[in-house]
Amino acid sequence: MKITDVRVRHVSSDSRLKGVVTITFEDAFVVHDIRVIEGENGLFVAMPSKKMPNGGFRDIAHPIHADMRKQIEDSIIKAYKETLDAEATASVEE
Repeated sequence: MKITDVRVRHVSSDSRLKGVVTITFEDAFVVHDIRVIEGENGLFVAMPSKKMPNGGFRDIAHPIHADMRKQIEDSIIKAYKETLDAEATASVEE
């Protein structure tokens, strides 16, 4: 399955949440609310989830295979870094 679009909304805050992402597959299927989070070992991608009555969380959508997860994570982290670079360039030009 080919990733055809990745859109990142950078979150400017002191929280661990760094961005919210929408990813499109094959120009036909979209997944919203994927989060980019700053963890102890760097950035990681958290799939959209909902809070359960017991207080835990359950993924709403997630890849089944490790290679698809890697493809999604790599695409999202790359797009996130490109967004940061574009924002930095725009602020320098102002």
